[in-house]
Amino acid sequence: MARLKVENLSFSFGYDTILEEINFEINEGEVVSIVGPSGGGKTTLLRLCAGLLDRQEGKIENSFETQAIAFQDPRLLPWKNVIDNIAFGLKSMGVSTQEREKRAKEIALKFDLEESDFDKFPKELSGGMSQRVSFARALVTKPKLLFLDEPFSALDIGLKRELQNHVMELIAKKEITIFFITHDIMEAIRLSDKILLLAPDPVGRIVKEFTFEMPQEQRDDEYVYGQTAKILSDIDIIETFELEFK
Repeated sequence: MARLKVENLSFSFGYDTILEEINFEINEGEVVSIVGPSGGGKTTLLRLCAGLLDRQEGKIENSFETQAIAFQDPRLLPWKNVIDNIAFGLKSMGVSTQEREKRAKEIALKFDLEESDFDKFPKELSGGMSQRVSFARALVTKPKLLFLDEPFSALDIGLKRELQNHVMELIAKKEITIFFITHDIMEAIRLSDKILLLAPDPVGRIVKEFTFEMPQEQRDDEYVYGQTAKILSDIDIIETFELEFK
């Protein structure tokens, strides 16, 4: 079984230690999220696990055959149209031009993009359309492991739920393993099998783990609200997010 395993991982920028003694494991088919306040090292941790930053101390074992990543910023190539942006990863995999275009158009339609949008360039797209293209680009290669770096945070409620539903379809089919970071606890509860709390003070450490047994497709709003209230009363959450209830 494929897995992502992190052992005794520490990381510094210059003299500033960002992460210290990070340990966790993501097994094939799991959805694991990291929550914590802004500036706590969540994105740094994800980039280390995705191989976008060089590891300094500790071990990262990643036995997944393929991976992809979607960021909060769509990061589309401005000189390529919608279909070429979506198909970009397929080109690096050696997929033929005809097959690349076929797969890109199929997933674009699944993500509610219109055929009239296919030849548009990023500057002609709305923020929501750009995020759809970014998600389609990440998923068209059918990655075994998907990294998500707060991809829903800048979206309106409707589009956020729409893209979350696409992700939950993949989760229900056991077609993907996901590691994502977010500051939205409700979002983490809706999607995750496991939530890891990253506390930034004095340096980034994982201080608590929350697990959820109910399948994601069965988690209605009542369940999510109830679990959110429960987690928000946890002392480690209160201290990490510096919450005050009166």
